[in-house]
Amino acid sequence: MAEKDQIFSSKIKYDGIVSFRDFYRFCYEWLTEETQLDVAETKYIEKLKGDSKDIDIEWKGERKVTDYFKFEVKVTFKVLGLKQVEIPQKEMKIKTDKGSVEIKASGTLVRDYDGKFETTSSKKFMRSIYEKWVIPSRIEQFEEKIISDCDEFLSQAKAYLDLEGKR
Repeated sequence: MAEKDQIFSSKIKYDGIVSFRDFYRFCYEWLTEETQLDVAETKYIEKLKGDSKDIDIEWKGERKVTDYFKFEVKVTFKVLGLKQVEIPQKEMKIKTDKGSVEIKASGTLVRDYDGKFETTSSKKFMRSIYEKWVIPSRIEQFEEKIISDCDEFLSQAKAYLDLEGKR
């Protein structure tokens, strides 16, 4: 059985003007292009409340790094009170959205994702020696990569929301 260690977990919140469609596209493209993750939407729930809506979205992304290590990232969006508004911009009115957005990201390092070292007790023993004495610096390197990727994603998302709100 593969060993999973959650390395990173954090969230950001934003309340204000945002084109949610553009923000959604930005987040998906950033994750797939910058981190080379295979991202799949595992949950999408939309609830209408009068002229606004609440949205729950969950993405799961993964990338095989080596034959032994795999990165897994989970991103959840919780959007509350999203409604269409018109904002004035240079003598024109632009339609966009306004609401509250919360994004959570968690990163996990998966070791022996195919379970190759789980077939016999001697292989399990060899795996523990391998991880403890042969590759501890490599494990640390991959953990730091997951942390930096997830942290950078949240930073980019926050920067996008801050810029979008000031337009």
